[in-house]
Amino acid sequence: MKVQILPSATADLENGRVFYDRQGEGLGQYFLDSLFADIDGLTLYGGIHPVHWGYHRMLSKRFPYAVYYCVIGGIIVVWRVLDCRQHPIKTRRALR
Repeated sequence: MKVQILPSATADLENGRVFYDRQGEGLGQYFLDSLFADIDGLTLYGGIHPVHWGYHRMLSKRFPYAVYYCVIGGIIVVWRVLDCRQHPIKTRRALR
């Protein structure tokens, strides 16, 4: 399957990178590398994750982030990449 990352998810990844860059040198790039590795795994495992608020949710292996995606015609569409530490209401609003 192919993976398409929407601009909303790209912006989420950039915000996460900026946050982790402030925490320590090189941590932002490690964050991006880890999340992109998780997203790349969707080519094999896309569609098997539980559905939350209408989207499949894959939890990141190394960071407290969730990748929200849907499968449309054999293409994995990554909608958002959100911090799991935020209030659930904020997550739900972001997925609308």
